[in-house]
Amino acid sequence: MVEKAGISYKSVACGKLRRYFSIRNLIDIFKVPVGIIQAHFILKKFKPDVVFSKGGFVSVPVVIAGSWMEVPVIIHESDVRPGLANRICARYADKICISFDETKKYFAKYSRKIVYTENPVRKSILQGEAEKGYKFTGLNKHRPIILVMGGSQGAQQINDLVRSGMNELLKRFQIVHICGRGNLDISLHKKGYVQYEFLNEQMKDVYAISELVVTRGGANSLAEIAALKKKALVIPLGTAASRGDQIENAQMFARKLGWGVMVGEVMVEDFVKAVEMVERNGVRGGGGFKNGVYDIVKLILKCR
Repeated sequence: MVEKAGISYKSVACGKLRRYFSIRNLIDIFKVPVGIIQAHFILKKFKPDVVFSKGGFVSVPVVIAGSWMEVPVIIHESDVRPGLANRICARYADKICISFDETKKYFAKYSRKIVYTENPVRKSILQGEAEKGYKFTGLNKHRPIILVMGGSQGAQQINDLVRSGMNELLKRFQIVHICGRGNLDISLHKKGYVQYEFLNEQMKDVYAISELVVTRGGANSLAEIAALKKKALVIPLGTAASRGDQIENAQMFARKLGWGVMVGEVMVEDFVKAVEMVERNGVRGGGGFKNGVYDIVKLILKCR
């Protein structure tokens, strides 16, 4: 996707700390210094005015190399509770952008670096056209549409719920189901149900025709849904599959926007009832949230 956008792309070795026993944790420890050296030579050739990082284990070598080369470093934390990578990167950053006021306590040691920007939302996602969405999906304009996004990691739970409850849901709704790569079920041929592994350019138009979104608890996705003023039912990844950040994100958005949240093992019957309740009584997002793109860009430009 980066190369398709015409952006120069380079890769470095990086180590990931897994929250379970794995021999790969021992191996990955040695990848970090290798990645730092690689990043140093890439940055030396590229000569950047600033390093901007959104976190994740892939960012650590580049942030450290940039800091050691005295290149200004700006990091952004999307989640309520920062991950290990950004907690490491905070030490080397000149500015730490956060999306929630509640995140400040996790960076208390670096309070002078904190800038409250909220989450960035891509402009293109706000420019969807309903007519294109209906044409692409082939769905009916006169029946409400649910957009279901399982995503890649942990998609199975949401995929199973929507497929098991499909007959009940289709009595009232139409469904656009983004099920993740390799998760298409070609045996499903139901009127009012369409499924895709992944959407890119068409995503904005599918958003435009959707009444309600069922999704995981990734902060960036939730920010987009809020900006689009959609109703939402959030089923975050649990602590067994993540560090619990999605649960905190979901609860934060739910408190501010009145969205529905279902945590842990979810029964199909409860899922169907929750979808119906959110569609009937749910509050559309948007209130109290702004697009963080502009504040982040201003901060980056100041480093030039």
